[in-house]
Amino acid sequence: MTAARADRRSLKARLAAGERLYGALLRLPSETLVEMAGVAGLDYVVIDCEHGPADMAALQHHLTAAAAQGIDVLVRVGTSEPALALRCLDLGAVGIIHPHVDSARDARRAVASVHHPPLGTRGFATYSRAGRFGTVSAADHLAASRDTLVVVMVETERACAATGEIAATQGVDAVLVGPADLAADCLFPGQGVIDGLVAEVHRATREAGRAVMTIVPGAEGARAAERAGAQLVLHNMAHVLMDTFRSLAGPGAAEDSGRPS
Repeated sequence: MTAARADRRSLKARLAAGERLYGALLRLPSETLVEMAGVAGLDYVVIDCEHGPADMAALQHHLTAAAAQGIDVLVRVGTSEPALALRCLDLGAVGIIHPHVDSARDARRAVASVHHPPLGTRGFATYSRAGRFGTVSAADHLAASRDTLVVVMVETERACAATGEIAATQGVDAVLVGPADLAADCLFPGQGVIDGLVAEVHRATREAGRAVMTIVPGAEGARAAERAGAQLVLHNMAHVLMDTFRSLAGPGAAEDSGRPS
């Protein structure tokens, strides 16, 4: 546990208390964006190591910048290999987002990869950055690790049907729908169909007593997510930044330059 987090409630505790938390999804390697998110007052950032750079050294720089601003970090991993989740957590991430969880069995594996025994199989070491390089007692380090947040992603029609069992898995804290992968899995049936599936996933998640995480493209999308009951609202910063840059370029700039609009 870093010094910046020592006297702060964990994201897990805040979710359990019913708080709505706001974050930024960062696919672009930039410690400055992490710092800005903290200065702005966001609750957390998600470093995307599935569709963004997955370099551990760069991730550590981002985590160091986050600690300086007192903002928590979740990491979306691009593989289910337990060693990757362990390395992210040892560097100081407070939670892992697992893509492509299709069943309760997948959910149990995801939970096991981020928790120490008896709930999981994560290796234990206090000499990591998360253990303040050996200056935290084993008991305190173990206690802090129990606040690790587990978010599972539902991204296929099969996963949608199994959401109730997935969400009810011990150790799962939140469920996030990946709408792009879901649409691809369903052979792009149209937005109405996808919206219906997403609504059913969110309903099953709430019935299981878990939090809903929703990725939004900006402020308007965030308000819609709030109305729909999302407890973890996650701003897609690539979308936000591109919309901002295009607005700054002026009307017709994309067409004039030959870039796709």
